[in-house]
This record gives sequence, structure tokens and C-alpha cells, in this order.
Amino acid sequence: MRLPLLALLASAPAHGYELKQALEALLGAAYPRPNIGQIYVTLGRLERAGLIEGEEVEQSDRPNKRIYRITAAGREAVEAWFEESTGGPRLRDEFFMKLALASRVGAVDRTRLIDRQRRHYLKSMRELSRLAASEDRGNRVARLLAEGAMLHLQADLEWLERCQEELE
Repeated sequence: MRLPLLALLASAPAHGYELKQALEALLGAAYPRPNIGQIYVTLGRLERAGLIEGEEVEQSDRPNKRIYRITAAGREAVEAWFEESTGGPRLRDEFFMKLALASRVGAVDRTRLIDRQRRHYLKSMRELSRLAASEDRGNRVARLLAEGAMLHLQADLEWLERCQEELE
């Protein structure tokens, strides 16, 4: 959460609720909604780290709000983040760990385990399809996020078929 918030602040100063709204508008309903508490905790950490600066702004009809601005160090962190490659293959997969240990435990049927996971992936795909269909057609970022997640799920389903063939 820290680097996406920094990236948003690189475009304009904002307060926490504005950052939450910007993330939600950008990523759409397919992406888990950020928790406002998590955003404010993260902003506090970024400020203590010197990556952003906060300023209290008085409001006559509401409680004061804190507006955050990115610092030079924060801009450097954002630039470095965009330069880095992200995550490699998912080798630490909880389902695969269950599958690998199932025969050792003995009381777990691998076929049932695979079938349960398959149903979970198919349900997730249906939910993503509904979300993608309901997304504003103008939000290409949200649509691409949902499509990417569905492609990953398709690959996971194909992998489950391979596991079932290998382990039977």
C-alpha cells in the first residue's frame, strides 16, 4: 500500500480519504477496497520515514484534515519502484502445499481437494466476470485488472487438471 499511495501523491497532494477514493476509482470493484484505517497508518509511516510531509488544514464546518505532499525522497522511492520488476512465479502456493501433504497425512483425498479448489476458482471467475461486466466501460484499468485475474484463474484451472492427471 505504501508505494501506490506515494505514486498517487506524486501527482497531487491529498488527504487519506481522497487517496482511498482515487484508488477505488482507478482500480474498480475487482480490486479489494483499501481500508481507510490502513491508509492512515501507512501515511503516518511514510511521514515518519520522510517520504511525505503532512500539513493540518483547518476547516470551519468539519474537523481539521491533514493534507500530504510527497518529498524528494518520496519521489525517488516512486521512481525506483517503477524501475523494479515485480513478483516472480508463485512458488509458495498454499493450495499446492495442501496437495503435496495430503498423501502424507493420509486422511485427505487429493481428488476431493482438487475438486474443491476447482469449484473455488470457477466461483471466483464468475464473480470476476460479473464485476467486469458491471464496470464502467470507460475504466480500462479496472477492466484489465479483472481480465488479468481471470487469465490467472484459467491458468490455475489448467494446472489443477495437470495435478489431477499426475497424481491419480
